[in-house]
Amino acid sequence: MATTNETQKAIIADERIVELYWARDEKAIELTDNKYGQFLYRIAYNILHDRLDCEECQNDTYHGIWNCIPPNRPDVFSVFISKIMRNIATMKYREKTRKKKIPSEMMVCYEDLEDTLRSNTSPETEYLAKELGRHINDYLGSLTDRQQYIFVGRFYMGDKLEVIAEELNVNASTVHREIKKIKQGLKSHFERNGIYV
Repeated sequence: MATTNETQKAIIADERIVELYWARDEKAIELTDNKYGQFLYRIAYNILHDRLDCEECQNDTYHGIWNCIPPNRPDVFSVFISKIMRNIATMKYREKTRKKKIPSEMMVCYEDLEDTLRSNTSPETEYLAKELGRHINDYLGSLTDRQQYIFVGRFYMGDKLEVIAEELNVNASTVHREIKKIKQGLKSHFERNGIYV
C-alpha cells in the first residue's frame, strides 16, 4: 500500500505547486521537497560529494525558488528548480575549490564533453549560448529515449557511468560506447548546421 508521501507525490501536479508559490503559501516548499527532494539532492551530490553541503544547497534552492516564483512562472517546474540547484551547487563547489581540492563527478562530465563543446568565441556571449542550447536540444530530440536518458544523466545530472548503467540494466562499457556515439553525433550535427566547436 502506498504511503501518504507517495500518494501526495502522485497527486500534486507541478502546476498546483507553482500556484501555491504564487499565493505565497509555504506549503509549496514542503510539496517541492516531498516530490523533488531526492532529485535535487542527487544533482548537488554529483557536484559536491558532501552530505552537509548538499543539504545546505537544498535549503538554499528552496529559498531561491521562493524568491523566483513570482515573478517567474516556469513552463517546466522540474527543469526550473534543477537549474537553481545546479547554480547553487556549482557556486558552492567553486567556493570550496578555492580553499581545497574536492572531487566532483560534474567536473569529470564537463571534461568529457570539453572537446565536443570547445569554442574559440567568448563563452559569455548570451546569443551564442542560446544558439548552442537550441542546437543541442534539436539534436537530443533526434535521439532515442535511452540515448536521451544517458545524455541527460551524464551531462546534466552528472551521474557516473556505473550509475547510469545500473539504472539501464547494462554494463558501464555499453554506456561508455553510447556516450562516445552521442558525442560524435552531436559534433556532426553542429558541423551540418555550420557550428564549429
